[in-house]
Amino acid sequence: MGFLNNLLVCTPLECATTLDIQKAKSEGANIVELCIHLHSSSSLIQLPTLLKLKTLPAIFRLQSAGVISKSNSKATCLQVMRLAMELGVEFIELDYQMTSDISIWEYKNQNPNCKFIVSSYVNGGNPSVETLGNLIAQMQFTGADAIKLKIDVNCITDSEPIFQMLTHSQVPLIAIAVGSRGLICQLLGPKFGGFLVYGSLEDKPIAGIPTLVSLKNVYKLELVNIDTKVFGLVSNPVGHSKSPILHNLSFRFAGYNGIYVPMLVDDIKEFFNTYNSMDFAGFSVGIPYKEAAVDCCDEVHPLAKSIGAVNTIIRRPADGKLIGYNTDSEASITAIEDAMRGRQGVNGEASLISPIAGKVFVLIGAGGAGRAIAYGAKSRGARVVIFNRDYERAKALAHAVSGEALPYEYLNTFSTESKMILANASSVGMEPNSDETPITKGALRSYELVFDAVYTPRNTRLLQEAFEAGALVVSGVEMFIRQALDQFKLFTGGLAPEAFIRELILEKF
Repeated sequence: MGFLNNLLVCTPLECATTLDIQKAKSEGANIVELCIHLHSSSSLIQLPTLLKLKTLPAIFRLQSAGVISKSNSKATCLQVMRLAMELGVEFIELDYQMTSDISIWEYKNQNPNCKFIVSSYVNGGNPSVETLGNLIAQMQFTGADAIKLKIDVNCITDSEPIFQMLTHSQVPLIAIAVGSRGLICQLLGPKFGGFLVYGSLEDKPIAGIPTLVSLKNVYKLELVNIDTKVFGLVSNPVGHSKSPILHNLSFRFAGYNGIYVPMLVDDIKEFFNTYNSMDFAGFSVGIPYKEAAVDCCDEVHPLAKSIGAVNTIIRRPADGKLIGYNTDSEASITAIEDAMRGRQGVNGEASLISPIAGKVFVLIGAGGAGRAIAYGAKSRGARVVIFNRDYERAKALAHAVSGEALPYEYLNTFSTESKMILANASSVGMEPNSDETPITKGALRSYELVFDAVYTPRNTRLLQEAFEAGALVVSGVEMFIRQALDQFKLFTGGLAPEAFIRELILEKF
C-alpha cells in the first residue's frame, strides 16, 4: 500500500476549519483526521467546503453514538461517505460497530483509491496481547485497509502489549494509548512498526499526544527504525524535563541511532520488569526514583553504591544486565568548585585543593540528588549540614557522610559563620511552582555561594534573591550540562560533543 511508504504524522481535529488544517501543515503534519459527527448538522453543512479547500490529505472519521440501527441514520452515514469519496478524501475511518451495518467491500470496489480504517476503543483493564490479537483479527475481516486501536492505559507498562501488536500485526496498525502515561506509544510506535503517529497543535495540547512542533524539532520520528536504541527519563513528574531536547539533538549531531523519550513511571520495579528487552538501552533517573533505582540494577558502580542513588542506568550489551551510575555528584560539586575558583582567580597547583574544603556546606534535601551532593561535599572535606522536611531522612544522610542534621524549621536562622555554601537539592522552586523558595531572602546574607539543582526555570527565585543578597550563584543548568556529558558517554559508548551540548543547553534552557 502506498500510504505505508513514509511515516504519516496526523493531527486530530474536531470541528475543523481550513485555517486549522493550514496550521497543522505549517507545524509539521502531513495528514489530518477530521472528525465528523453524524448528528451534527453544522458539521455536515460545512463538509463539502472543508474537503474541497483542504491543503492536506485527510482521514475522514465518521462518529456515531453507537450502532447505526435507524434507517435514516444509516442513510445519512452512507450519504456522507459517498460525498467524501466523491470529493477525493484519502481515508475513511469507521468504528468497528458501524461495520455491521456498512459493507466496506462494496465501497472499496466503487472507489479503490479511498482506503478504509476500522477503529475500536478498548477500555477497562489492561488488555493482553492475546485479547488485542483476537480483536485485530476480527476487525481485519471487515475488509479494512488498516486497523486502529484506541486503548485506555493506567500506567506506562500498559503500552507494552501495544508495541508487540505493532511488531507482529499482519495488517497496518494505528495505536493510541489514551492519557499522559501513553505518550511513549506515539513516540516509539515507528520503531515497532507503526506507520502513523498523532501530533497535536501547539495551542491545543492533548494528553498522551506529542505536539507537532516537538515531533518536527525534537523527535524526528521519520529517522526512527527497527535498529534505533531507546533511552528515556524515568521520573514522576516528567513533563518539566528538557532532557529529550538535549539528548535527541545530540544523538543526531553525533550520528547515533537513538531516541530519548519522557517516561512517566508510577512503579519503577514494574517498569524495568516490563521493558526488559535490549531495545531499551539506557535511562536517566529523576525524581523520586534515584534511590529506589539502586535495587532495580543488577550491578551498581562503587560511587553510586556508596551514595545510595543512581541517576543513570545502562543495559549492558553483552548480557542485558542493568548497570547503575551516578553522574550527579561530580557534576554538582565541580560546578560549585569552578565557580569559586573563578571568583578567587585560583589556578595551577593551588587548584588541586578544593575551595569548599573546611567550609560549612548547608544542604537542603535528602533525596537522590541530595545524597549525591552530600557525598561529593564530604569527599572534598566540607562540613555538611543537612535540612530536610523529613528529619529522620536528614539524620540518616548526615550519619552516612559524618555530617550534621537539623530540623527544617531552623534553616532560616542557621548561621555558624559567614561565607557558608548553600545547595538546594529539593524540588522547591521548580516549574510550575517557580514563585517558591526554600529559604528566606534575609537568611541568604550568610552565604558566600548558593547553588540550586533546579534548572527549570534557569534563574530560580532562590538564585535571584541570593544574587541580590551578594552571593555567588550557580545554576542547576551547569550541573545539568556536566552530568549530561557523562550520561551521553555512558549511553553511546563514545565521546560526548561537549561544545555542541553546552551551546545547546545554554540556548534552549
